[in-house]
Formats: sequence, structure tokens, C-alpha cells
Amino acid sequence: MKIHQLSLFLENKPGHLGNAVKLLAENNLNIATLSLADTEQFGILRLIMSEWERARQLLAGAGFVVKITEVVAIEVSDRPGGLNDILRVIGATGLNIEYMYAFSKRRGEAAILLLRFSDPDAALTALRDGGGIKLVTAAEMFG
Repeated sequence: MKIHQLSLFLENKPGHLGNAVKLLAENNLNIATLSLADTEQFGILRLIMSEWERARQLLAGAGFVVKITEVVAIEVSDRPGGLNDILRVIGATGLNIEYMYAFSKRRGEAAILLLRFSDPDAALTALRDGGGIKLVTAAEMFG
């Protein structure tokens, strides 16, 4: 139930983000959700896509530095305290969240949250075994 995420390392200059996105668009590759974080000199564009392998090949072939990481997708109640409930369960497991961001697609009354854990396999086991957190598969996200 891990989701593959592409991380692109971009120089923090005008046009660099646009070049990556343009390449994907020209090849009919859809970005399901993204996160962009920056420093003064570089940025990290994180992408979730159903055709992540094809996107990785295209981007790497065009000279972009691309890394594949695994994230975990979970449902979070879209109400005050929904995130707090999730973090309380995760906190009890002792797992470390490196970063997280929301997915724009909804599932009924729930939103989807993507989390990068220091140990995704341990996170999946812990989330499956206790706490009533609904894991979301790639098929559910893109289907």
C-alpha cells in the first residue's frame, strides 16, 4: 500500500519548474497532486502520478535529478480535529513523519493525506494493526 513519489531537485530560478511540468504535459502525463518546497538555491518538487515510472524515465532523460521515494496514503476526517486524531495514533507508535501533504481528491467525507515516514513498512504495519486508520491504495487514488 505504499505509493511511489517522484522528487525532482530543481534550481530555484525562473522557468525550471515550468520546464519539468511542460515535459510531463507534452507527454500526456497527469499530476495527481504535488508539493513544492524551496531553499534559497534549490527546490524539491514532489509528484504523485499514476504513471510514475514513465514520468521518471522522461524527466531523467531530460537531465532532471529524480529520486523515487515511498509514501503512505491515509484517509483523514475532513473536520476539526481530524488531523489531530491521526497524529495521536501515529505518535503512539513512535514513528517519525518526515513530511506530509494533502491530496486534492476526496473520498466521501474524508480527505487523503500523504505521509513520508522514516520507515514506511513499519508505518504500514503500525497503522494497519492499531488505530482504525484507513489506508488508501494507489488503485483507490487513481481509479
